[in-house]
Amino acid sequence: MKYLSTEEIAKKWGISDRSVRSYCFQGRVNDAYYDGKWYIPDNALKPDRKSRTKKRNLINVLKHQKDNKISGSIYNKLQIDFAYNSNHIEGTKLTHEETRYIFETKTISGDNILIDDITETINHFRCFDYIIDTYDKTLNERYIKQIHRFLKNNTLSSDSSEAIIGDYKRYENTIGDIETVHPDYVAEEMKELLNKYNKNKKHSFEDIVEFHKEFERIHPFFDGNGRVGRLIMFKECLKSEVVPFIIDDKFKREYYNGLKMWQLYDDKNYLIETCLLMQDNMKLILDYFEIKYTDV
Repeated sequence: MKYLSTEEIAKKWGISDRSVRSYCFQGRVNDAYYDGKWYIPDNALKPDRKSRTKKRNLINVLKHQKDNKISGSIYNKLQIDFAYNSNHIEGTKLTHEETRYIFETKTISGDNILIDDITETINHFRCFDYIIDTYDKTLNERYIKQIHRFLKNNTLSSDSSEAIIGDYKRYENTIGDIETVHPDYVAEEMKELLNKYNKNKKHSFEDIVEFHKEFERIHPFFDGNGRVGRLIMFKECLKSEVVPFIIDDKFKREYYNGLKMWQLYDDKNYLIETCLLMQDNMKLILDYFEIKYTDV
């Protein structure tokens, strides 16, 4: 059987590349499979387009549900899913159920649970509330440092002489085998990155993912860079009316490989594909909760 790319199928069907990706993720294209990118049979039939009459706006719904503490809501789900997956990517051992229990009951039960895992989960909940309340604010160094301060507050690393909470690193660090920016140059590179990014008031999906790649390359903090970076991506998607997304821990390898490919070889496709897949998952959640969005 011959397989085509989403771009080739999009031309064949006369629709956008994003629509093809969404159909594949929803399981509506027979025998299509994902392996770093979508592979679609050349004889696949175009699915019928579903009508969408949803009128609710995501950020308005999140603000309302947060303020009114509505249980079983999309706000609850995103809080729990985001904290669980983002922390798990960084090595936290809490299960999804334990994360949910902390959020819903403010208690925890289990064996050999690390205090830091609990603290950083609670802190992540606070960070998510912060980006919802301030989603329309322009990114700057103070804002980013505040997220880091919320995330790492009262953790064990906050007592370390190496780690600085709410400020840039003093010591060198790496991402696996990739060197990051030396502490002496972090402030300068962060200013350059933010100045370049803030030249536009509204950003595309790719702009936001590229900012994340550059943020992780700089790695401005001693610890917590991944989680801070992913929170920023979510916030910036809300600000630019782009469907936000959460990196699923099951795609941790693809996510890290994508960052590496872009940083070392200037190949952005792997990370973009991974983030698009995560965005498709978010669209399924939005569909379930009847939240409107655009297929771009």
